[in-house]
Amino acid sequence: MEELDLKELFNMFWSKKLLIILSIVVFAIIGAVYTIGFVTPVYESYTTILLAKGENEEAQTAISESAITTTDITLNSKLVSTYSELVKSKDVIRKVISNLNMNLNEATVRRNISVSSYKDTEMIKISVTDENPKYAAAIANEIVKVFADRVEQYYNINNVYVVDEAEVSTSPSNINHIKDIAIFAFVGLVIAAAYIFIANMLDTTIKTADEAEKICGAPVLASITLHDFEEGGKR
Repeated sequence: MEELDLKELFNMFWSKKLLIILSIVVFAIIGAVYTIGFVTPVYESYTTILLAKGENEEAQTAISESAITTTDITLNSKLVSTYSELVKSKDVIRKVISNLNMNLNEATVRRNISVSSYKDTEMIKISVTDENPKYAAAIANEIVKVFADRVEQYYNINNVYVVDEAEVSTSPSNINHIKDIAIFAFVGLVIAAAYIFIANMLDTTIKTADEAEKICGAPVLASITLHDFEEGGKR
């Protein structure tokens, strides 16, 4: 395959600049239509909980009833992964749906819940997404309440504290018009550049004297200019 230097590449793309611009504009318009007209807005609300010192008789010490010991921190760190799974359990989700008295699908609610822990901390972030922003906030806050009750019931400890309550989001979490349009425009640029590059590679015609010298390996001594003749015209 014939090698192209940077100058030739630049000239090749520059000669097709209108095609590149048109492709970018068309794909940007497609991106705008898609993100505005076809993407369903989804809202996200999150709540943050802290696993602090357990308030049970076994956790009480004669030295201090309020101090957080190394044992407590180690225990809470180990419980983070367990708690994360408990949040999405059938028992918790079904109780949340029952308490809220909303027309919610259990599988959909579970799919819309994400749980993550902050690195090297005893804090857990519970996020809920929904097409209705009020539903997302209500579900997130109710999950924490039910989850705390289940922890106390299962572990006989009360170490779940709410740091941040979920708030109703005012902007969708899955829509960013500028970002989406930019991505589509970039795709248009890539497609146009690929088309131009491939078309140039498949074009075997000789366009300049320099190309003829490269192919033949000999200098061009002269060139003949082609002219178009019109009936009754002169050369």
